[in-house]
Amino acid sequence: MNLVEHIAYDTIMVILSISLIILGIILYLACKKKPVESVETLPVKHSAHAYPLTEIDVATNGFNNRRIIGKGRLGTVYAGKLENEEVVAVKRIHPVLVLSNAGFGFSSVMKWLSLAQHPNVVPIIGFSEAPGERLIVMEFVRIANLEFYLHENHDGGSSSLLDWNKRFKIAAGIAKGLQYLHEVVAPNIVHGCVKSSNVLIDVNFCAKISDYGLNFLGGVEKRGLIGYVDDEYWNEGLRGGSVCKESDVYGLGVVLLELLSGRRCEGGLLVKWALPLIKDMRFSEVLDPKLIIPSNMKAIVRLAKVASACVGNSRKCRPCVNHVANILNDLETEVCLLSS
Repeated sequence: MNLVEHIAYDTIMVILSISLIILGIILYLACKKKPVESVETLPVKHSAHAYPLTEIDVATNGFNNRRIIGKGRLGTVYAGKLENEEVVAVKRIHPVLVLSNAGFGFSSVMKWLSLAQHPNVVPIIGFSEAPGERLIVMEFVRIANLEFYLHENHDGGSSSLLDWNKRFKIAAGIAKGLQYLHEVVAPNIVHGCVKSSNVLIDVNFCAKISDYGLNFLGGVEKRGLIGYVDDEYWNEGLRGGSVCKESDVYGLGVVLLELLSGRRCEGGLLVKWALPLIKDMRFSEVLDPKLIIPSNMKAIVRLAKVASACVGNSRKCRPCVNHVANILNDLETEVCLLSS
């Protein structure tokens, strides 16, 4: 290599080295300046707070009967006011269920379930445990549950408040809440008992799912479950039933039939009555007689078919909650546009 070639070679190597250094500096600065979500911008997931029993006792005025706002298969729900003046709902688990789950990690489960934060899910704020006592502290939803709106007011007043627009909104809200529990929360949460009494309705008619993930407390207790879980539930499992995402979708389908018909579940009779009518496309016979049948039946027909798919198929053939939620969300949007 002559002198000229040697100089040229050295020059090229110097230029290449400088280029690599400059490229490295540019990449470093780019990475350094790349916006990173701060802790403040990320969704905050609060773990449930452990309350002393004495504080919950004071909040509910000694579990005064006048504070009772609901009763179910797992326990009694009281309205309470915490020391910070926050109004909450307190579920007091039945003593017999507390005894049968004495060795279960109640506090660990509550902290896990409290990670669920979604507009269509009732947040778990805290819990309390003591000998013979298991208490769950939840956000207080200021209106009634879906069961009351559809069935409890016998003169039809509450039921008629839920026009078709609101019913589609509620249906979509339940599905979105269930979709969040099944697919977003990690680990995923199986509700275990999706039914109209576990769907709370707020002042804006937004549906909020409650009592999710509490099936472990129920044991072999069948009361309140029959009709809202599939046949496979009773055929599998060692503690009275096999909970899974598919059984939740079945319960969702039953609730959709309640929204369509205004009828109670009646231990599974609703499904047996409605399925043949939907199969024979006699949709008008399924609808709640307290409401006017809309001139455009397209959305209601689709809703009925979705409900039928949820309750009329085995677990292997049942649609997943993602599919159901997407359809119901589209139907809510469609109905809203038609009414505007």
